[in-house]
Amino acid sequence: MINVTIYNEFIHERNDEAVKAVYPNGIHEAIKELLSEDKNFNIRTAVLEDINESLSDEVLDSTDVLFWWGHLGHDKVPDDRVNKVCERVLAGMGLIVLHSGHYSKPFRKLMATCCRSKWREDGDRERVWLVEHYHPIAKGIPEFFDIPHEETYGERFDIPKPDDVVFISNFSGGEVFRSGVTFTRGLGKIFYFRPGHEEYPIYYMEVVGKILRNAANWCYNEGFTAPTFGHYEKR
Repeated sequence: MINVTIYNEFIHERNDEAVKAVYPNGIHEAIKELLSEDKNFNIRTAVLEDINESLSDEVLDSTDVLFWWGHLGHDKVPDDRVNKVCERVLAGMGLIVLHSGHYSKPFRKLMATCCRSKWREDGDRERVWLVEHYHPIAKGIPEFFDIPHEETYGERFDIPKPDDVVFISNFSGGEVFRSGVTFTRGLGKIFYFRPGHEEYPIYYMEVVGKILRNAANWCYNEGFTAPTFGHYEKR
């Protein structure tokens, strides 16, 4: 079993009726439903309100892959939880950062850049193009798919050079965006996936679910030998 934890700050869904209508039980529960199609996942959820318990050291130490959705509450995430997430990624935990999670504290710390981009909210059509057809995250994904209504992001996306650009998106205003990128930090694999604005039912799309399930399996580090550091006796 792969131990998956889904963090969602769970603010929009409680304070905005339009968002609540789309995700009445929270974005984390919609993502959990998508991931539940893979019976190899043992899934739990965490929210900002109880982050010290739901993302405790014990929880993170037993998490193989962490999903992160955030927006309004980035600055409210305690620094000790940020440091623990980053420590676990370096030790081999997978991290999947979703939509506006690009500006979360853990992602910015791991990228060491500002991670900002251009954006506008007008419900534009997004076309997501598959670039790396042979990447494990792309397994079973069509050459492109459309999201009827989405928030628009545009380059420059201020991130380091990715290991792979798996997906790019284009919008009607001419904007393009590297919307599915991978990184390696220490022993951990990271996947950033751009679609997922809170006002639209993106986390009910089967193709999105397939991508997220593929990503969780790819991020999972199974059976690797962790290195040792420090003084080493002759053997």
